[in-house]
Amino acid sequence: MKRVLVIGSSNTDMVIRVPRIPRPGETILGGTFTMAAGGKGANQAVAAARAGGRVTFVARVGDDVFGERALANFETDGLDARFIVRTAGSASGVALINVDEHGENSISVASGANTLLSIVDVDRADDAFAAADIVLLQLESPLETVEAAARKAGERGVPVVLNPAPARPLEDGLLRRVAVLTPNEHEAEILTGVAVRDERGAREAAARLHARGPATVVITLGERGVFAAAREFEGLLSAFKVDPVDTTAAGDVFNGALAVALAEKLPLVDALRFAQAAAAISVTRPGAQPSAPMREEIDAFLADRS
Repeated sequence: MKRVLVIGSSNTDMVIRVPRIPRPGETILGGTFTMAAGGKGANQAVAAARAGGRVTFVARVGDDVFGERALANFETDGLDARFIVRTAGSASGVALINVDEHGENSISVASGANTLLSIVDVDRADDAFAAADIVLLQLESPLETVEAAARKAGERGVPVVLNPAPARPLEDGLLRRVAVLTPNEHEAEILTGVAVRDERGAREAAARLHARGPATVVITLGERGVFAAAREFEGLLSAFKVDPVDTTAAGDVFNGALAVALAEKLPLVDALRFAQAAAAISVTRPGAQPSAPMREEIDAFLADRS
């Protein structure tokens, strides 16, 4: 079982299902409410663990019932939680999510303790970096912390997968330390200025990102699939066809499963199909972490479509 080190955020998702996403200033009645574990870092850590990785998670939660519940959930999924700090006097992160009848979503986040994840927390996890086969990062944590994690991974010779979400401009110094960059089309546009509306746009954006450092660029395109650009493969891989219920954590499930597949040294196309299968299963279920599939489900899904 390969070791995946995930550094990032942990939130509690409060989800309302609505007929459509409200416009600014509009109130929509009649939704159903659920609460589930979320946060990009935690989602990806749980997805990686369920996909077959041995996962260590570095994060901060608040000293509240949400933090307590998050730690209990991580234990259930078998995560190594030694480096999760429960922060006194701080609230845990919370995300408010609207999900429409087509499974699309709109999300607002109060980051809470996630904003306090620090370089000290990264340094404290030095043993986990030394043991890791791959490091998985996102951008819901302070950027200096993400940069420190990428730098430490580089010092240890451990490849870094960076999911640059939520989108923000990034310095080349960080991107040069990234082996695999996984933006969606909106994030790719923010990083490159290229509108990713089709395969041609994805190819141009990927080329610009390559020039800034990452050897492999994977641009996720939702129901259209993924565009990958690497030495061994360049092209579009169509998405698996499913009936979506909730797309909230599809990208996180994709990244968690991809990290496991890459740590297992699968060829890039096989790793991407594995990650696409995990994401496809996840969108047929409600919730963020609850939607992440187990390894046997992913393998069975792929076997049915081989």
